[in-house]
Amino acid sequence: MAKHQGYFVTFEGGEGAGKSTQVHRLSEYMRGLGHEVILTREPGGTLEAERIRDLLVRNDGGGWSPLEECLLLFAARSHHIRTLIKPSVEAGKIVICDRFTDSTRAYQGYGLGVDMQKIESLNETVIDGFQPDLTFVLDIDVRAGLARSTDRLAAESSNEDRYERLDLDFHQKLRQGFLNMAEQDTARFCVIDAERSEDEIADEIKNELNKRMGMA
Repeated sequence: MAKHQGYFVTFEGGEGAGKSTQVHRLSEYMRGLGHEVILTREPGGTLEAERIRDLLVRNDGGGWSPLEECLLLFAARSHHIRTLIKPSVEAGKIVICDRFTDSTRAYQGYGLGVDMQKIESLNETVIDGFQPDLTFVLDIDVRAGLARSTDRLAAESSNEDRYERLDLDFHQKLRQGFLNMAEQDTARFCVIDAERSEDEIADEIKNELNKRMGMA
């Protein structure tokens, strides 16, 4: 089999948009085509970065300020890129990541009010502006997404509910932040209507990735 070209895909969106479901569906599809796929997430993805995740997403959030959260996120991201993402892409693998820098821009920037210039300065200083080849934004009505997410967390008995407990205004800002970023960079972003069936969403994602990778 000929060596595949590496590719880095990220999934973004508010709570309950269905990212995790579509990340797994896309990874199975790409493996079926013969690609070696690395499935990862942020914050996290490596043992060290997962430790930082525990400091941020548990229900008490650790009491960090939004700027301190950015510093922790970029520290975890730097390790994630250096030890997993870049080596995998360079080896010709498809890396699919549930959240990346755009989530920091949306959550800490648009949602929690960190100056976007500070976030971009960290982005350039810490990770040299490294970004995905393609980013899917799964867009859903805020109330519908929160209802889905609350049900899932209850079923899983998860305590990673810090952001779900923030007010509706925060989640509206979050959604608009993702849409603004997508509008500003149409070459990298693809916005997906996440209020349709899982199969319809998966088909659109597969078709878009095939087109972007020159397989369509």
